[in-house]
Amino acid sequence: MLDAFNRRINYLRISVTDKCNLRCRYCMPDGQIKLLPRSEILSYEEIVEVVKVAVGMGITKVRLTGGEPLVKRNIVHLVAAIARIDGIVDFGMSTNGLLLRHFARGLAEAGLHRVNVSLDSLSPERYAYITRGGDVGKVLDGIDAALEAGLAPVKINCVITESPQEQDAREVARYAADRGLQVRFIRQMVTAEGQFWPVIGGHGGKCASCNRLRLSSNGMIRPCLFSDLAFSVRELGPRRAIEWALRSKPESGAVSHNKFYEVGG
Repeated sequence: MLDAFNRRINYLRISVTDKCNLRCRYCMPDGQIKLLPRSEILSYEEIVEVVKVAVGMGITKVRLTGGEPLVKRNIVHLVAAIARIDGIVDFGMSTNGLLLRHFARGLAEAGLHRVNVSLDSLSPERYAYITRGGDVGKVLDGIDAALEAGLAPVKINCVITESPQEQDAREVARYAADRGLQVRFIRQMVTAEGQFWPVIGGHGGKCASCNRLRLSSNGMIRPCLFSDLAFSVRELGPRRAIEWALRSKPESGAVSHNKFYEVGG
């Protein structure tokens, strides 16, 4: 699939839930958040249908995100159903890693290829502060389990304030090098102000070569993370929603009022 700017679109990121078991300061607001009603969340059958249509149109890379996808009930069943779709050559998942040690083997056996794990600090105190209570030890155990299960390459997503030279980022980089992991540094974004930067060590944030569409947990195909444009697969059907998103994909990101935990980063 080519968009209006001749970019080849072959990547679909799917948010399966807006729920998360962390409250990271750069993602979640303070206080109570309003989750989507269950009736608005796509069923696994609906997600699989969208993926089938998308792959038939040219999507070859799929990644599951959230919220946190591993809090979604029976997530391994969804992984298995998507893995059976012919034409997907890269099938991954973004996770905060807290539950990964319990799921790694099952995900690999179901057909998942690899995982991206969020890790912003190795310090237990700093990690607990950033995530509002998370246990970095569980994340490290999850990474080990992913490696043992063959979910490779394991990629580390590390959010930075400005530079990879920050202390937390340097420690994460050393850890990744010691474990043979790939690390990507993602500078904190402000979607409502259009503030975003290219991912260091990855492909995100580079509008000229963007190859992705997003499916939110409530069934909206979004052509750009930094845009409020969205097209409902329930109202339009998967093919028309994808076609409209493709035609509407902007040349570059601007501003958005989307929430990361609803759309998936």
